[in-house]
Amino acid sequence: MAQRHQRGWIKKEQRKNGETWMLFFRTTRKSDGKRVEQKIPVGTVLEFPSKASAWAELERQQLQINKPDFRRRILFADLAQHYQQHELGEQQNAIVDPKAHTTVAGYKRVLRNRLLPRWGKKIALSIQPLEIEQWLSSLKEEERLENPTLDKMRRVMSLVYKHGQRHGLIPRRDECNPLRFVRCKTTSGYEAMILTPEQAFSVLIGLPDPEKTLTLLAASTGLRISECLGLQWQDVNFKESLIYVRRTWTCGKVGMPKSKASQAPVPMHSLLADFMSAWRKQTLYAQLTDWVFPSLKLSGRKPRAANMLVEDYLRPAAVRTGIIGEGDPCRFGFHNLRHSLASFLVRSKIDPKTVQALLRHSDVKTTLQLYAHSVSADRMAAQGHVLHAILGGTTANSGLAAD
Repeated sequence: MAQRHQRGWIKKEQRKNGETWMLFFRTTRKSDGKRVEQKIPVGTVLEFPSKASAWAELERQQLQINKPDFRRRILFADLAQHYQQHELGEQQNAIVDPKAHTTVAGYKRVLRNRLLPRWGKKIALSIQPLEIEQWLSSLKEEERLENPTLDKMRRVMSLVYKHGQRHGLIPRRDECNPLRFVRCKTTSGYEAMILTPEQAFSVLIGLPDPEKTLTLLAASTGLRISECLGLQWQDVNFKESLIYVRRTWTCGKVGMPKSKASQAPVPMHSLLADFMSAWRKQTLYAQLTDWVFPSLKLSGRKPRAANMLVEDYLRPAAVRTGIIGEGDPCRFGFHNLRHSLASFLVRSKIDPKTVQALLRHSDVKTTLQLYAHSVSADRMAAQGHVLHAILGGTTANSGLAAD
């Protein structure tokens, strides 16, 4: 017997974030075929005061609670629902590497906030490439979105179509995936702010511990902030002068390092080891399985939160030292320290392969193209070098000055 189309029902429920609107609906449980009740949070009552506004938010999110009927013309929302269930759910494809929780959250956010509101009700095979290109162009102009952000939307939308083709929900012909013909720039005009060692020192001296030790660790090793926060004392080997990267901490969850190259151990100089050792003597959580930078509010059960560290400590320290201005909207965080390290080492004529190994990049091109920034003094020196070569080291004998 075919399942009837259901709209579900909403009601309030007290949750951690306060009184929340919940969407209730029924699904068929796979294990025994029984009909069971499910629920999805819509938003807090503070955000949506009335039931009508909660229904409007549901409409905007394009939540799909009915099993798609693939006998009719399939909507993009149907493909997206199937994709989320099989690729972004708890039981991901065991044959391929499971996606990191940050990737899953990011893809769901793109689907919920961008793709479904715009394309959810459109027949999947009726969406045209130029239509998508025009939409991306309008977002770039109206919302000033960067190229990588737009490209991420394009990639997630393409993944939805590829999933539909892989599962036979839509034909596997090239023209049935319009994203194959959508052009989108991927490069960003953003260039990270680079700190000199003197500027990094001025930031450090204004910080208390453990923020000082954490910042020095990131600035001297190139460890990502998620890798720094994922450290436990068992990962810090004082005898071998090595730091082992075994896990990350992002969005309140433990994750795996970014790549195989990222799992390489990082050297720990004796100067850095002194700071790490001093912090271990101070901290209340110094056991091998304790977090190196624990949250005191959570009694050490979890590490600190990266965004709070930036907003409460790192950025204010940069403002106090004049590196960035008060109220300056520029992006500034721990990743600037990673860029600064790469730039300093390359400018110091350190072998690029050594810099690549320290930053644990899979490809040296990433080190040189994205992380090794030049500064105006370097460019001036380079220009002077070529001028001296062209003019033979002097302009007096060339006759050019007189001309």
